[in-house]
Amino acid sequence: MTRARVLLLNAAIGPLDYRVPHGMTVEHGSIVVVPLGPRKVVGVVWEDDRFEVETVGDNRLRPLLSILDVPPLRAPLRRLIEWTADYYLASPAAVLRMALSSSAALEGERTVTEYRATGHVPSRLTEKRTQALERIGARQGLLRELALVADVSDAIVRGLVKAGALEAVEVDIDTPFPAPDPDFAPPELSDAQDAAASELVEAVRAQDFQTFLLDGVTGSGKTEVYFEAIAHALRMDKQVLILLPEIALTEPFLQRFEKRFGVAPVAWHSGLRQSERRRAWRAIASGQAKVIVGARSALFLPYADPGLIVVDEAHETSFKQEDGVHYHARDVAVMRGLLEKCPVVLASATPAIETRQQVEIGRYREIKLPTRFGGAQLPQIEAIDMTREPPERGRWIAPKLVRAMETVLEKGEQALLFLNRRGYAPLTLCRHCGYRFQCPNCTAWMVEHRLTRRLACHHCGHVIPTPRACPECKEEDALVACGPGVERIADEVAQLFPQARTAVVTSDTLWSPAKAAEFVRSMEAGEIDIIVGTQLVTKGYHFPNLTLVGVIDADLGLEGGDLRASERTFQQIAQVSGRAGRGEKPGHVFIQTRSPGTPVIKALVNGDTEGFYAAETQSRRRAQAPPFGRFAAIVISSETPEDALETARLIGRTAPDVEGMSVYGPAPAPLAILRGRHRHRLLVHAQRALDVQTIIREWLGALKWPKSTRVSVDVDPYSFL
Repeated sequence: MTRARVLLLNAAIGPLDYRVPHGMTVEHGSIVVVPLGPRKVVGVVWEDDRFEVETVGDNRLRPLLSILDVPPLRAPLRRLIEWTADYYLASPAAVLRMALSSSAALEGERTVTEYRATGHVPSRLTEKRTQALERIGARQGLLRELALVADVSDAIVRGLVKAGALEAVEVDIDTPFPAPDPDFAPPELSDAQDAAASELVEAVRAQDFQTFLLDGVTGSGKTEVYFEAIAHALRMDKQVLILLPEIALTEPFLQRFEKRFGVAPVAWHSGLRQSERRRAWRAIASGQAKVIVGARSALFLPYADPGLIVVDEAHETSFKQEDGVHYHARDVAVMRGLLEKCPVVLASATPAIETRQQVEIGRYREIKLPTRFGGAQLPQIEAIDMTREPPERGRWIAPKLVRAMETVLEKGEQALLFLNRRGYAPLTLCRHCGYRFQCPNCTAWMVEHRLTRRLACHHCGHVIPTPRACPECKEEDALVACGPGVERIADEVAQLFPQARTAVVTSDTLWSPAKAAEFVRSMEAGEIDIIVGTQLVTKGYHFPNLTLVGVIDADLGLEGGDLRASERTFQQIAQVSGRAGRGEKPGHVFIQTRSPGTPVIKALVNGDTEGFYAAETQSRRRAQAPPFGRFAAIVISSETPEDALETARLIGRTAPDVEGMSVYGPAPAPLAILRGRHRHRLLVHAQRALDVQTIIREWLGALKWPKSTRVSVDVDPYSFL
């Protein structure tokens, strides 16, 4: 290879050709350093026929500078990057950036200096030095880490180094991860689990692509089933990727995995330190890391030899990326399995209609686990009509639910109250003049967070201290909280049950895997009586002593006109209901609603899952909505309302007239201002077979708009804000 086409990480530039210097050997996928103007940038050598590039004579090509000492990106990953960019109308560079998401991993071998005790006791021993030596013990770590462990200052640890009590040790930060043992602690499976596991194991053994829907009710033991498939992949020396929808689920999952396989898997999520991301990335690329558990971004890592992909809680909408590249990790996981020729398992108790339709037409194979493991029964579900049995004035928990909580607490059991709304109240206003607190950057109300004494926008993150006086009329003590959030429910619980130990579980309180692990430990130790939480507690957790679930406002998710509103509400309530009665004790669920006759509430109460999905699917079919038709959202934003409106009108005015495709809009977005930018939307509705990406690419590619205006396309949108 005398010249190389290099895909850079800069979306505005695209691929460029470079000369390969004499004596340098590169291959497709090699990660290289190249000159770009006066700078040195990283890129990947790509096949010449994948991108159109202006032909430049050899004499005008600049040379490659160096090849980085990491394995080349394999062909299946390169094809995945191309497919993702093409399907989601993103630049290949933006997708490639996700594969090379750890810049530190691209650097050469690195060591750090750690310290450990020598056994020498210095002649001058202060109280703090004694404490440090006792707490450090046989531990080895960075100076700062040892200081934190010992609860002393860095200076104390440095003093011990100078005194000879601690010695420096050079450590390779890319130390290998311990290998999971597939035979460490094999579980006893039920007959149904064993049959399901055997089917998955056979698919792993075949080393070919097949997508499975592992459809099991909550508590049926889906995790143990796909663990057996993982065990077989390990015996074949293959890598396994497990995708989880929430970072908060990672730590409890790691512990569960460790009990089965003897060691924790390799974690990949945004909470890792740079050194941890580097170590994980390099171990994954070399094939040394065998099982990787991560959030959706783990999908684009450079696996050396993948043998199985698992998407747990595959129905979760958080698998859809809402900024940058608007990909859906569930669907991209299936495509990666196809390209890697390995099986993909989508595990869920409430599969998405899109997934069910793939089973219906024969593309996915369904494996069902219809009953709970070990004889545990599904909980009894009952609706509370809030128009007939309302709570007391100023309260939000209905009397029937309060009585059920009293009974549960008397038995020493645990309860969960679910409300998918963070903070104390969604709106704060002045009772004197009517002023409402709105975010200065977004068309959204500021949410009161009483625990931290602040008002926050949940869209842009803008925060202000909660004022004593109204900013408009200056009246003091006139601010009123309207509506409940989880903090307000927790306050009500404290008034009703002052002796109960209550935990508020939201992304504000479980903001890291360590916090999630601490919460799980407290629940399992019986240190929490009542959980008040958002959707973060609806999935993945197994607490045998939790026997009561109360849904505070089941109608909340049905508001807003989202085409998936009913399905999402059904999934959330079914999932949170599944937290009750997972052990030997029976569970009970109360759903507070003002519309007990709606199909979604009736289906939940009657346990008519199939009936609900059949009706919802038929409704989608009639409307030619996904999965029977296609949507694509075009979102225009600008710092000036005039530019946003003018560009939106330009796009709407030039919409192509294509049979089988309609374009609606432009119209102001429901969030008309977001992070200080004015927003308009158009919605493309097309027949399933139509190549809507090519149409949109050619349509928008022929237009020009101000540089300050952004136009993004969201193929298969999940958010309509």
